[in-house]
Amino acid sequence: MAHHKSAVKRISTNTRDYQKNRKYLSILKTEIKKVRAATVKEEAEALYRVVSSKLDKFADKGIIHKNKAANQKSRLAAVVNNLK
Repeated sequence: MAHHKSAVKRISTNTRDYQKNRKYLSILKTEIKKVRAATVKEEAEALYRVVSSKLDKFADKGIIHKNKAANQKSRLAAVVNNLK
C-alpha cells in the first residue's frame, strides 16, 4: 500500500490511463482486422485511410510507439496493394 498522497494519486492515474489505453488499442485492433478481412480493394483502401489516421493519432498521443505505427501502416499498405 502506498504511504504518500502523491503515490496514491499516481496509482489511480496510472490505472485510469491504463484502462483508457486498453480501450484505444482494442478499437485499433478491430479496425486493423477489418482492413485485413476486406476483399474488395476500394473498400480496403477506404478502411486503410481510417486506420492510418488512427495509428498516427495514437502515436502522437503516446498510446503506441511511432515506429510501431509506421510498421503497422507499412504492413497494411502491402495487404491493400496486393488486393485485386
